Amino acid sequence: MSNAKVVLEPAFQGVGHKPGTEIWRIEDFKPVPLPKSDYGKFYCGDSYIVLQTSCNKGGAYLLDIHFWIGKDSSQDEAGTAAIKTIELDTMLGGRAVQHREPQGYESDKFLSYFKPCIIPMEGGFASGFKKPEEEKFETRLYICKGKRAIRVKEVPFSRSQLNHDDVFILDTEKKIYQFNGANSNIQERAKALEVIQHLKEKYHDGVCNVAIVDDGKLQAESDSGEFWVLFGGFAPIGKKAISDDDVVLETTAPKLYSINNGQLKLEDIVLTKSILENTKCFLLDCGAELFVWVGRVTQVEDRKTASAAVEKFIIKENRPKTTRITQVIQGYENHTFKSKFESWPVSNTAGNASTEEGRIKVTALLKQKGVDVKGISKSSAPVNDEVPPLLDGGGKLEVWCINGSAKTALPKEELGKFYSGDCYIVLYTYHSGDKKEEFYLTYWIGKHSVREDQEMVFQIANTLWSSMKGRPVLGRIYQGKEPPQFVALFQPMVILKGGISSGYKKFVEEKGLKDETYCADGIALIRVSGTSVHNNKTLQVDAVSTSLSSTDCFILQSKNVMFTWIGNSSSHEQQQWAVKVAEFLKPGVAVKHCKEGTESSTFWSAIGGKQNYTSTNVSTDVAIREPHLYTFSLRNGKLEVTEVFNFSQDDLLTEDTMILDTHSEVFVWMGQCVETKEKQKAFEIGEKYVEHAVAFEGISPHVPLYKVIEGNEPCFFRTYFSWDNTRSVIHGNSFEKKLSVLFGMRSEGGPKSSGDGGPTQRASALAALSSALNPSSQGKQSDERPSSSGDGGHTQRASAMAALSGSINTSSKSQTHSGQGSQRAAAVAALSNVLTAEGSHSPHHDAAKTELAPASPPSETEPDATEAGRIEPDVSQEQTANENGGQTIFSYERLTSKSTDPVSGIDYKRRETYLADSEFQTVFGMTKEEFYEQPRWKQELQKKKADLF
Repeated sequence: MSNAKVVLEPAFQGVGHKPGTEIWRIEDFKPVPLPKSDYGKFYCGDSYIVLQTSCNKGGAYLLDIHFWIGKDSSQDEAGTAAIKTIELDTMLGGRAVQHREPQGYESDKFLSYFKPCIIPMEGGFASGFKKPEEEKFETRLYICKGKRAIRVKEVPFSRSQLNHDDVFILDTEKKIYQFNGANSNIQERAKALEVIQHLKEKYHDGVCNVAIVDDGKLQAESDSGEFWVLFGGFAPIGKKAISDDDVVLETTAPKLYSINNGQLKLEDIVLTKSILENTKCFLLDCGAELFVWVGRVTQVEDRKTASAAVEKFIIKENRPKTTRITQVIQGYENHTFKSKFESWPVSNTAGNASTEEGRIKVTALLKQKGVDVKGISKSSAPVNDEVPPLLDGGGKLEVWCINGSAKTALPKEELGKFYSGDCYIVLYTYHSGDKKEEFYLTYWIGKHSVREDQEMVFQIANTLWSSMKGRPVLGRIYQGKEPPQFVALFQPMVILKGGISSGYKKFVEEKGLKDETYCADGIALIRVSGTSVHNNKTLQVDAVSTSLSSTDCFILQSKNVMFTWIGNSSSHEQQQWAVKVAEFLKPGVAVKHCKEGTESSTFWSAIGGKQNYTSTNVSTDVAIREPHLYTFSLRNGKLEVTEVFNFSQDDLLTEDTMILDTHSEVFVWMGQCVETKEKQKAFEIGEKYVEHAVAFEGISPHVPLYKVIEGNEPCFFRTYFSWDNTRSVIHGNSFEKKLSVLFGMRSEGGPKSSGDGGPTQRASALAALSSALNPSSQGKQSDERPSSSGDGGHTQRASAMAALSGSINTSSKSQTHSGQGSQRAAAVAALSNVLTAEGSHSPHHDAAKTELAPASPPSETEPDATEAGRIEPDVSQEQTANENGGQTIFSYERLTSKSTDPVSGIDYKRRETYLADSEFQTVFGMTKEEFYEQPRWKQELQKKKADLF
C-alpha cells in the first residue's frame, strides 16, 4: 500500500486513537471537523464523514468510517466525501470498514451512534444554515419507521400525509401528539415514543405535554379533539400512497465480480473465501446492498478506482442512488459479508494480531506513566483473573442422573461427581438479594454418553422447565465447556471416567469395550488445573506418567493410598484445590504430598513407571470477540441473522426472540408476548444459530446454550446490558411498556382485562418513582437540551405523583385486596420523604440514600447497582482523606496495582474513582460519565487493561 504521507489530510491528524465518534463536514471540498455540540445534526444539503472507533476485548481498535450523503448534497461533495473516506482509512492503516450512507437509507450501525434518531434539517453549508433556535416555533409533522433503528422524516403538515399504516408525530409548541395508524406496527409505536422524548428535551426544555391519538378511535377526550382541530377538524384519512421510501430492495443471491483497472468481471463460481486474492478488489452484489472487498496489499489508487467502478455499476444496473455500499478490508470482514459465502474458515491470526496490538498499547501507556513493564510478558496471566457474575450462594442444589427413561437423584455426598459416560440434570434454586425465588436449570452431556441418554436428558429437562412455567433459565452444557456459573455450584466438580447409567453399561457391553468407570478402590490419576471456584478443571486422565504436566497438580489414587503430586510450575491455588479434591474423593484418608522430582518408587509403579511428560503450558489461541445481539429469520430452512448494533435493554422487545452471542455462551431470549409454541422451539433456533456461528465465526459447536424468558433473566445475561429491573415489573406489549417507562401513561387502546388496571398503573408509578429518585438511571441526556433547564427533577416527580394518583384513583373504584392500601401509602410516603428532604439536602445525596418503600419487593423495582452505572467506593471520602492528609485525588502511577508507591485508605476495587477528571480521560479515552454508562463487563475489562483492578 502506498505511503500514508502522500495523502496526508490536516483535518485527519491524530484521529482514531481513542474510542468514540469523530465527525467532519465537507466544506468547499475539504473535510472540516464538526464541533461536538453539533454531533447528531445533519443538513440535507451536505455530506459528512463519521469515524467510529471502538475497543475490542483484546485492546485493539476497531474502525468504521461512514460517509453520509444528504439528499440535496451535490455530486461533487458526495464524491469528495467518498475519496476523503479512502484517504482517512489509509492514514489509519487501511483496516477500517467503510460505509456509504444515503440520507433516509442509513445503515442500522450508523443510526446506532445517534440514538434515538437523527432528523436531517433543510439547508446546508453552501446555502447558509438556518438556526431553529432563533426562529419562532414551527409546528412540524414527522413519520417514524423502524423497530430498533428508527428513521424519522419530516413531511408536510397536512392531513393528507396521515395514513392507517404508519406512526406520526405532531410537534406543537405546547404539546406533542403521537398518531398511531390502525395498521401500524406495535414496535414502531414504541420507538416513536423515544423520538417524542428526544423532541421534548431538544425543543421543549424537557417540559411538554404528550398525547397519544389512536387511529379509528373517536374518543370523547380533549387530546383527540385537539389533534384533529389542528388539521382543520376530523375527516377520514386516505390510504397510504406508495413512495420511494416504501420500496424495499430485494436481497438477491450474491454475485461476485473481480475489479481490474476499473473493469468488472463476473466470477461464476461457488463463493468461497479462497477466491479472494489479497492483491485485488472484488464487488459482491447482494441486490439490496453492495460490498467492496479490498485485498490487504492493494494500492490506494486501486481502491479509489474500485470505488469509482462501483458507482458506475450502480448507474449501469439502474440501481437506486440510495443503494448502500460497504467496503471491507481483508482480515476485518464483518459478519454480514462473511455470511454471504458458503463457509468462512476462521483463522485466529487477526484475533492474535488484535490482541498483540492491544497489549502494545497498554504497555506504551504504562511506560508513559513511568510504570515498570519488564514483568509484563505475552504469556503471563494473573492468577486472580476477573471473576464473572456467579449465582448467589446458599441455595438448594439438586442433581439427577439419567438412567433409561427416568432420572435418579444423587445423594448429597455425590454432588460434584460427573461421569463422562452419563448425562445429568442440575437444578439450583436460590434468592438473589431480596428477589423472588430464581432457578438455574441445566442439563450436562458427558463426552462419551450414548445418544439415547442425550435425547432423554433434553426431554426430561424441558418437561421440568415447562412444569415450572418457564421461570428457570434452561441451559445445555457439554463436558469440557462448563460455564463458570455451573462450575461454581460444585465444590469441587470432578469429571470421572466411565458411567453408571444403564445406557452406558449396555453400550460398553455390546461393543465389547473395557469398562473404565472410576472405582473408589481402583487406580486413578486426576488432573487439577483450575485456580478458583469458577474455573477449577478437575478431570480423570489415563493413569500413566505421560499424563503428568509440570504446570498442574495431580491426585493419584492407588487403592487405599492417596498422593497429591505438585508440578513445579503449578500455582498455590491449584495445590490447595488438589487437597480439597482428594478429601472429596476419599474422605478421611491420609494424603501423601510429593513435589515434582521427589516421587517415591511406589508412586511411579502405580502408574506404570516413570516416562517423559510435558513441562510447558500448552496455550490455546482463543479468538477474541465482543458480544453480539441478533434478530433472525428462517428462509428456506436456513437461518439468517441481522445484528443489532450498540445494543441495550431497549432492544429486547417483548414480541421478539433474540440471540445473544458472547462467544463463550449463546442465549436465546424470548419476550413474554412470544407464543408458547415458539418458546418450545428455543433450542431448535439456538442449534441452528450455533451451526451458523461455527461456520462463520469459529465458535465451538459445544458452546453453552441457554433459553431465557423475559422477566427471568439471570445475572450472567444481564451483565451484558445496562440493566434496569424496574422494566421487568411492567406488563403489556412494547408500546405499553415504553409508554409507562417514559411518561407514566397507559394506552387507552391497549387491551383491558378485569383487575389488571391497578397493578399495571402501580408498576407505572413505581417506574416513575424510580426515575425521580434515580435520575442518573435515565441514561445520557441529549446534548441539545439547554443546560439552564433545571426542571427535569420536578417533572419526573410530578410524573411519579400523577402515576401514583392514577393508581390510587383507579384502585378506589374497584374492589382491592387489603394489602394494597398500605402499599400505596408506603409509596406516597417514600415520595413525600424525598420532597421533604430536598429542602435541606443535596438532591443527589438524598436520592442515593433513599430506599423505595416496598410496594413490591425492592429488588424488582430498583436498578441493580452491580450491573450498570457507577458504584461508589466502599471506603468513605472521609476515611481516604484522613489517611492521606486530606487528599482524595491521586495520580495514575500511585493507583495502579503494580505501583511502587501505592495509596492506602482507598477502595481497591474502585481505583479509577480516585483519578482526576483530566487524567481519567487520558487513561480511558473517555469521560467518567461515558465510562460509567457502559455495561459493567466493559468497565471491568478497561480497568484491567489500565492496571486499575
